[in-house]
Amino acid sequence: MSDPRLDGARARLSLLQAARWRAWEPLLWLLAFAAPVLLPRHAALINEIAITALFAVSLDLLLGVTGIVSLGHAAFFGLGAYTAALLAKHLQGSEPLLGLAAGMGAAAVLGAVASLTIQRGTDLTRLMVTLGLALILGELANKLDWLTGGADGLQGVVMAPLLGRFEFDLAGQTAAYYSLAVLLVAFLLARRLLRSPFGHTLMAIRDNRLRAMAIGIPVAQRLAVVYTIGGALAGAAGALLAQTTGFASLDVFAFDRSADLLLMIVIGGIGWLWGGILGSVVFIVAKDLLSAVTPQYWTFWLGLFLVVLVLVGRDRLLKPWTLFKRGGTR
Repeated sequence: MSDPRLDGARARLSLLQAARWRAWEPLLWLLAFAAPVLLPRHAALINEIAITALFAVSLDLLLGVTGIVSLGHAAFFGLGAYTAALLAKHLQGSEPLLGLAAGMGAAAVLGAVASLTIQRGTDLTRLMVTLGLALILGELANKLDWLTGGADGLQGVVMAPLLGRFEFDLAGQTAAYYSLAVLLVAFLLARRLLRSPFGHTLMAIRDNRLRAMAIGIPVAQRLAVVYTIGGALAGAAGALLAQTTGFASLDVFAFDRSADLLLMIVIGGIGWLWGGILGSVVFIVAKDLLSAVTPQYWTFWLGLFLVVLVLVGRDRLLKPWTLFKRGGTR
């Protein structure tokens, strides 16, 4: 029989080893924060990538780590966007971080309530339920035009300087650093969560929910917690979009926003957090470059890349990413 104390020591050692930073991780973050200075003309694009990456990380916690499929993750994104935008419009001069916290809080509450709907049924059921949630919120935003602006979008959003000092400039420098900072904090929290005993129970639920219940893991509680956290991070991404663009429209609830998110995770790799970030970089940059060359047919070339990625295999097609993934969280 094995010694429980020895097994516990081995488990703690394994968690400590997994929590160590790889040499390339700080380098990527340094490069990310240097990008707005090195590429000042593309600060707005960097801001978009950072927001999308945060959105992708929030979904990867649900899909890649816990195995919760979703086609309506834009519900949390949109609620966070409208909450932050409404706060900025009606409380002009308020600190942007307050709007960010409000957007996260509103999305977290929605996630906690919506978690009750994803604890039963099959993956197909969850797809339909999550999609329906986003459609309902999108229609509510459309009908409540006295509050949200309806199809015209919420206008008149004026952002106060960040921390009372940093104005949101037209070049997008402040916005880029603001979004990158929030992305870094969220990534660190998600990484710590993933590499904790709690994170390992989420992976156990993903691999075999019935077995996880049999060994005493409170599956329903774990699903509710991670769904709330994922919703909060998605709400933070939506709040950042509204704050850095000064606008919120029905597009934040659109189905293609959730669908594109799934594509990004597939491109970067599921279940290791960095996959959402790298997939967002590839998707947004490819979209920007291809739409500049072929504005009408850029989706064809992006789709062709995804087909080749699936047929050939990510490991053979993108070997550098494979090396990153081997040193990642899986």
